[in-house]
This record gives sequence, C-alpha cells and structure tokens, in this order.
Amino acid sequence: MQSRTPASRTGRPRSAAADAAILAATRAALVELGWSKLTLGDVALRAGVAKTTLYRRWAGKNELVVDAVAELFDELTLPDRGSLAADIEGVVLQFAAILARPEARSGLMAVVAESTRDEALRERIRASIVERQKRLVLAGRARAQARGELPPESDAAKAARTVDLIFDMVAGAVVHRTLVSAEPADEEWVHGFTRVLLSGLAAAPGTG
Repeated sequence: MQSRTPASRTGRPRSAAADAAILAATRAALVELGWSKLTLGDVALRAGVAKTTLYRRWAGKNELVVDAVAELFDELTLPDRGSLAADIEGVVLQFAAILARPEARSGLMAVVAESTRDEALRERIRASIVERQKRLVLAGRARAQARGELPPESDAAKAARTVDLIFDMVAGAVVHRTLVSAEPADEEWVHGFTRVLLSGLAAAPGTG
C-alpha cells in the first residue's frame, strides 16, 4: 500500500505542542508495543489528542514513525573539536548513541523495511532524515576547508556528489555496525573508522 502525502488544509494553524506530544507518544509506543502493535489510536490516547487531530497531520503509521525518528536525528550537532577527524568522531559517537536508543532502533528498522515496497515512504525517509542530516556534512566540510584541512571545490555538481558519498559512508557504516552487526560503535571503533574514512584503505592495518 502506497503512502499518501497529506493534502494542504486551511483552518486553525498546527499546534507545535500537539506535534511534539504526538511524536513523543509515538516513540514511547514503539518501545512499549513494538512496530506491529503500534496504532494511531494508541498514540492519540498517549498524546492526549483526538484521533482526528493526528490524522490531520499524518496520513498513516509509516509517515508518523518516520517523523518521530527524524526528530531524534535532529538532535545531532557538529562539535568543534579542533580538527576534521575529531569533529567526525564527535558526530559519529552522537549518531551511534541515538541508534542505541530502543525507539530509534525499532522505528528506523521498521520504516526502512516498509520502504522496500513503498516508494513514497522511501522519499519521505530521504527528505525527513537523509537530506536534513546532510547539513552536518556540509557544515563539517566548510569548517575543514576554512581550516585548510580540505581543498575548496569550485564544481558545484562534484561538491554535491562528495557530500552524498561522505554521508553514505558514515551513515551506512554506523547503521550496519549498530543495527545489523549489533556491535558497539565505541570510541575505539569510531577512531579506527575515522582514520580509514580520511586516509583510505591504506590506513586500515592496525586501526581499531
């Protein structure tokens, strides 16, 4: 079944407090009930809103869970730790810590699985999570270029491809490590991963 994009509506503006309560209730329900038993009715009850209020905002469970998980990733920040390598390590450790949270782990795995047969849901994941978090790569690259750690890129198309590649490498490695392999992305692993990311495969021997 394809996801539906909510139509534009007129009337009273959305309540930020209601949105926050609904997303928090969704994450709580994910932890307590799991994906299969989570219902919009249960979320509405937990959030203290009418079910119609919830349906005015989200077309269904898939979209709601994507936005609830996306809000967690919006907590990510780019620390200024003095070098590109240290900045990357700081972000990766934050990312791994979020993925260790039961609501993030169960929610992300569920919507990714559902998206394999739902193109609209894949687009929502890309827009709400992937594209939003590329801000960290853009900011980190700009800071490293200002420090002289990375060369400037005058070709906009090539620069965009570089951002995509960096994001895919970081996100793919951390998600696989924490959710697929179920291994810790601790400081030792993050340090070794960052060395390989910045130096290439020649740096692999002896890394943590």
